[in-house]
Amino acid sequence: MSLKESEVTTPDRSHAMDHVIVVLFENRSLDNLLGHLYGPEDGKTFEGVVGKELSNPVPEWAEHQPPDGSGRVAVYIGDDMDAPNPDSGEEYMHTNTQVFGVLDEQNRFAGGDEFKPPFNAPPEGATPTMDGFVTDYISFLTWEMGRQPTYDEYAQIMQCYTPEQVPVLNGLAREFGVFDHWFCEVPSQTFMNRSFWTAATCTPLPTGGTANAPIGHWIHDNTAETIFNRLEAHGRTWKVYVEGDTGASLTGLIHWPQLHERFATHFVPFSEFEEDAASGNLPDFAMIEPNLLVGHGDYHPAAGAALVKGMQLEVDVPSSILSGEAFLQRLFDAYRGMRSPDGANVWNTTLLIGWDEPGGTYDHVPPGPVPAPDREAPEGQYGFRFDRSGYRVPAIVVSPWVESGAVYNDEHRHTSLLATLCKLWDIGDVFTERDRAAKPIDYVFSRETPTDPDTWGVPRANPVPEWQINWEANDRTLSNLGKVAIPGLIKTAKEKGWPLPPQLEDPNFHLTTNLAFHAQQLLFKRIWPQLGPQGEDFDQIKAIVAQDLADAVKPEK
Repeated sequence: MSLKESEVTTPDRSHAMDHVIVVLFENRSLDNLLGHLYGPEDGKTFEGVVGKELSNPVPEWAEHQPPDGSGRVAVYIGDDMDAPNPDSGEEYMHTNTQVFGVLDEQNRFAGGDEFKPPFNAPPEGATPTMDGFVTDYISFLTWEMGRQPTYDEYAQIMQCYTPEQVPVLNGLAREFGVFDHWFCEVPSQTFMNRSFWTAATCTPLPTGGTANAPIGHWIHDNTAETIFNRLEAHGRTWKVYVEGDTGASLTGLIHWPQLHERFATHFVPFSEFEEDAASGNLPDFAMIEPNLLVGHGDYHPAAGAALVKGMQLEVDVPSSILSGEAFLQRLFDAYRGMRSPDGANVWNTTLLIGWDEPGGTYDHVPPGPVPAPDREAPEGQYGFRFDRSGYRVPAIVVSPWVESGAVYNDEHRHTSLLATLCKLWDIGDVFTERDRAAKPIDYVFSRETPTDPDTWGVPRANPVPEWQINWEANDRTLSNLGKVAIPGLIKTAKEKGWPLPPQLEDPNFHLTTNLAFHAQQLLFKRIWPQLGPQGEDFDQIKAIVAQDLADAVKPEK
């Protein structure tokens, strides 16, 4: 029998954030996933796409113009649950084009490390136009595919989903509260935006910080204090819960210099979250990572064509939106079931659902200027001074103390979380100038009495197609994480004196996708021992790697 509110000692809304759960998904804008959440007929002040004539121009140099002769692509509702596929560009250079419509002539059809200064940077003081999404996608698709895309291929960047297509996320937004002006912190990709969620900066110098590469920057130089360090210093508890069998944590990778001594103790599988939630044993701060890597269930667009120029890697599930929805449902079910009379329960715990960055998917609301985390710091990677943010992402707050159907129109960014925790938990001063300027979110707990979790109405996830990675199709390539991370991690392993197989020194050695994925599981086991396959499953991985290594030194055909 579940415990009711009256049996749990949570007296009032002042305890709403005694515990905090944060889950961060990947690479979707607010318009893309929540743009159809509310329309004018709903009586809400919500900045979505319904009732607006939103479109982007098609550049004159595009070979395949819109068939209606308009020269534009309008926002539309499609039925492709894997769009945009191939993945859209997410790095600083792509975001500049998307937000400001600037595409330097020398960077047309560029990708990867081919971009040249000034990296499509806008003129000083330029106003965002939000009209370069189609232009950037055509340019990037040409790099990815080796030819210019057709109209149908590039138009998908303007597809936005309906609540019926994404029922769990939209259902939670309607049952609880949604922020319609929540911006990511950096006009670029994953690592730096996740770093801002937990550190209010990303230590941009000396080697990087504006892009995921080079990986060595994050392993060696991102030394900024994190929320995890601050919590420990003030006697509070935390864990990072990781879903998936890859065995790695992006939170740990991004904050390696500060957190590596906690990899063996504080980074645990998501199944442990479900146990801790049910028993009331959640820490003060719980960071949730969905499966962000091969076979990802994180809403991320299909990434297989964006990893290696001219090659499609079979590392994507049929729809990471559907997989992400299924994981979010699983997380919400665990949250709703938190009825322990002691420790963490649904009445003293808040769930914040967020994203790292929009990943190049369309949004119509321009971002504004922001203070640099360190005003005295010199220019960072690509000459960026971290004085403007990226554009909007979905953000939803779940709590019985939140008014159902609430829409929060105030401007927020990822550092609003840190601003809130510093305010409510008495854990010291701000981290950087960025969270000093961020608006806390504690005003959302406006109910005098909590809602009853048994009455919460949230639709169930749509079915998720079965999927298995196609190793044969990916032979002689690298896995999603492996392409970026494996060389740097092997170098680290050598520096630490960890034993490595002699095959790595064989002149015929070639890193296949199969070997990269399974070898990284073994390597990551040394780094994050509680993650990835355990017991007999792990023994099976070791046997597979032994065979993979034997195959990897056979001369390539």
